[in-house]
Amino acid sequence: MSVQPIPLQRLAHAQDLPDPGIASAGAAGFDLSAAISADITLAPGARALIPSGFAIGLPDGWEAQVRPRSGLALKHGVTVLNAPGTIDSDYRGEIGVILINHGDAPFTITRGDRIAQLVVAQVPQIMWIESDDLTPTTRADRGFGSTGQGG
Repeated sequence: MSVQPIPLQRLAHAQDLPDPGIASAGAAGFDLSAAISADITLAPGARALIPSGFAIGLPDGWEAQVRPRSGLALKHGVTVLNAPGTIDSDYRGEIGVILINHGDAPFTITRGDRIAQLVVAQVPQIMWIESDDLTPTTRADRGFGSTGQGG
């Protein structure tokens, strides 16, 4: 497997924070930390944009997705509001994480806390071709719940 080099820019307010890293050899997501100067407490139902302290230079044909951390979601009800948050290849600003507290207690975010994960992947370039007919499938045009599973 080849490794894709992607430029990572550390911003001034993240000098003491670790680079986005993976927790294990098989991990798909790179941990993003909170690059905040003071604690932020999210009341139940509250949301906030949390800076990561990093910007990236994705090449054309690539994207990054900001995804929730399962432990925060399970233990505290804290998740990424627009999950997954898409970072396009032409965006060069700081990666921000929109966190929301769906839990029933206030949740405090401290500088350096791991708040989300970043998954980077290739995106195929496509071209839409208008058509009067689509390839038939067993599902056809049945919508949500059409598999008969879960509702």
